[in-house]
Amino acid sequence: MPKRIVSTALSLLLLLTAGVAFGLEDVQKQPNCKYCGMDREKFAFSRMFVEYDDGSVLGTCSIHCLAVDLALNIDKTPRSIQVGDFNTRNLIDAEKAYWVIGGSKPGVMTKQAKWAFWKKEDAEKFIQENGGTLATFDDAMKATYESMYGDTKMIREKRKAMKTQGMGHK
Repeated sequence: MPKRIVSTALSLLLLLTAGVAFGLEDVQKQPNCKYCGMDREKFAFSRMFVEYDDGSVLGTCSIHCLAVDLALNIDKTPRSIQVGDFNTRNLIDAEKAYWVIGGSKPGVMTKQAKWAFWKKEDAEKFIQENGGTLATFDDAMKATYESMYGDTKMIREKRKAMKTQGMGHK
């Protein structure tokens, strides 16, 4: 019996620390997006993490929600902005990432998807398989702000439909 208890305790400890072991420390600290409530672990491939010059940090589910925060905090300067690599889900420097805008894969919180890759060849392979255009972080942010009204309207309509169907939202 004691072996079983120890074994179970070790298994639970491993499960609880799995997020940290797989590079999801930011998700452990901020599991849900401040703006939409989405599960950041589920959307680890699109999540964003910003550290501001005043020491504050924020994790979001997507570049869309990051753009909302950047607009609301115009007087705060980002010290670093990281994004989840689409393939590995590890956080990478958003400004050094190879971004893909568009394509057939549905985006997170947007009609026009924006995905980040650590390796250029991964971005190019994604484009071959799904379409889209190779871009920089600045290009991705510009596209995010340009589509903000339409994306916000789309999100509102989806949430309204879910509410009337009794599904609620997170």
